[in-house]
Amino acid sequence: MINHISISNFAIIENTEVDFEEGLNIVTGETGSGKSIVIEAISLALGSRADSSYVRHGADKAVIQLSGELDDEEIVIIREISAAGKNLCRLNGRLVTLGELNDTCRKLADIHGQYDNQSLLNPENHIRLVDSFRAETILPLRTAFDQAFSRYQEKRSQLNKLIGLESDNLKKLDFYRFEQEEIDKAALSAGEDEELSQRIDLLQNSEKIFAGIETAYSLLNEGEHSGMDSLGTGLHALQSVSEYAKNLQDLTEEFADIYYRLEDLSASLRDIREQITFTPEELDSAISRLNLIDNLKKKYGSSIEEILAYRDRISEELNQIENYDKRKAELEKDVEQSYALLSECADRLSQARKDSANELARSIQAELADLNFNSAKLVIDFKVSETIGPDGKDIVEILLSTNKGEPLKPLVKIASGGEISRIMLAIKNITGTYDNIPTMIFDEIDAGISGITASIVGRKLHQIAKNHQIICITHLPQIAAAGDTHYRIFKEEGENSTFTTVQRLSTEEAVDEIARLLGGDNITEITRKSALELLESTKKKR
Repeated sequence: MINHISISNFAIIENTEVDFEEGLNIVTGETGSGKSIVIEAISLALGSRADSSYVRHGADKAVIQLSGELDDEEIVIIREISAAGKNLCRLNGRLVTLGELNDTCRKLADIHGQYDNQSLLNPENHIRLVDSFRAETILPLRTAFDQAFSRYQEKRSQLNKLIGLESDNLKKLDFYRFEQEEIDKAALSAGEDEELSQRIDLLQNSEKIFAGIETAYSLLNEGEHSGMDSLGTGLHALQSVSEYAKNLQDLTEEFADIYYRLEDLSASLRDIREQITFTPEELDSAISRLNLIDNLKKKYGSSIEEILAYRDRISEELNQIENYDKRKAELEKDVEQSYALLSECADRLSQARKDSANELARSIQAELADLNFNSAKLVIDFKVSETIGPDGKDIVEILLSTNKGEPLKPLVKIASGGEISRIMLAIKNITGTYDNIPTMIFDEIDAGISGITASIVGRKLHQIAKNHQIICITHLPQIAAAGDTHYRIFKEEGENSTFTTVQRLSTEEAVDEIARLLGGDNITEITRKSALELLESTKKKR
């Protein structure tokens, strides 16, 4: 339940605080005093959207703090709305998103205003009313239906997409085949382009390479005084005298090592020289191959790896195109099977809805009788849709006859403002029994009613308040008299501004307020006496 709300700089409210109690909390006040603004502040605290227009003129921000109890735990909510448009939500001191706040607060309170009454006139909302009445039975069936509907939609979408691509696929078929054959014919291998570049560079400079190797080899091995011969002579001379001194032995070994290493080097130069075979044809072939790869890069990717990846993609598409008939047949079968399951789920859901609707209709009719619809007859009508939609195959509409002998008609064609308010109250009394929402808020649910009917509505609100905390805005003394706690909202004008204040009324003050509702601002002994009689009479009829 809601225990307390503090409102600062919100619309025409500068600062006000309200402590709400269990049972039926009545809120009254003159038209334009700000009653609906208080409800709007509660709505914002519970997670509705806000903008900077809510900030009181001249203030930097509006602040709403609401405290209450949910599942036996204290809950504190703070909403800040700045004039600059910044919006902050805090739940028990923690910053939360508006969605998180909504998810929590929908379990705390349910607000019903004139808009809700209008929504009852829309037949599209009636199916949700039926589903919520026996949620423990219908919810699992609805979940199964939603899953089946989602699968059917997915398979149907895949089939439609495939059919839509049929003509394009025929155009792509030859083109993809050409591209695949062109890439396959090239017989590419990863890194081949880099190897070719290096080979071309070698071939283009082979003459220079050969000349350099040839010069080095000739200096080492050719001529009367070749390098190797001279080094051999020198080595032999050192070896002949090395025995005479230790340092000569070390130098001889180093000299010998150099000589043998040069011998190996000379052999390597000879082998390379003999292997160099340069032909213009080989160079032309390498250049042509690299040009081929470069052309493929321009078409299919910036690297050989990308070209091969593209080839794999079109190969997969080709496979799908070439297997179009098979894939189409598979999807058609999937669509057929998923629709059969969907239809089965829709049938089960429809039957559960009809069972729920029959019980709901009987319950609402009994409540309507308590609300002075003594001859009312209510039926929840079912029609079968031509197609299965997101809500199933059911078209649900509440039909009502308010007078004996009159035919059943849609609510929108027969219900006045007062009648629709009572119907909403009857529905909320029933559905409220099956939910765990502790607080119900009614904003002018008494619109369009008066007299005896108003007294009946007041007693019904008090009855609901035995199981729920009720906060109710009303203009009617008959409903105000049914309250357990009474608040008055009034507007005061300062020098340059207007202020709205909420006052909790004592017993005597509540009598005066009900007297005001009965006779206007001029409270007399007669109107006070009438107010007292109304209070006493209402208490006796509870």
